[in-house]
Amino acid sequence: MKLVIAVVQDKDSNRLSNSLVSEGFRATKLASTGGFLRAGNTTFMIGIEDERVPDVLQVIRNNCKVRDQLVTPVSPMSGSTDSYMPFPVEVQVGGAAVFVLPVERFEHF
Repeated sequence: MKLVIAVVQDKDSNRLSNSLVSEGFRATKLASTGGFLRAGNTTFMIGIEDERVPDVLQVIRNNCKVRDQLVTPVSPMSGSTDSYMPFPVEVQVGGAAVFVLPVERFEHF
């Protein structure tokens, strides 16, 4: 058994959740926040049999897309802000950060 942890952008969350359900996968959704952009994410925890891991990874891959987004950097915390001019920067967001972990023991009460 494996535990698949997928951190996805909120924009992809509902689509992924619906696809997981339609494919017969059960998942727990947790609200999370990314450290770099400080934007909302959703973390999915999916307990799955070893042989079904490629199937769940394909569902995640099909529903979580990388996209470009303009963001304005946060102002520096120290130093002078008189010369700090925040200009929007284009960064890639979205996609999914996926971790597959072995499960030593699973019990359901």
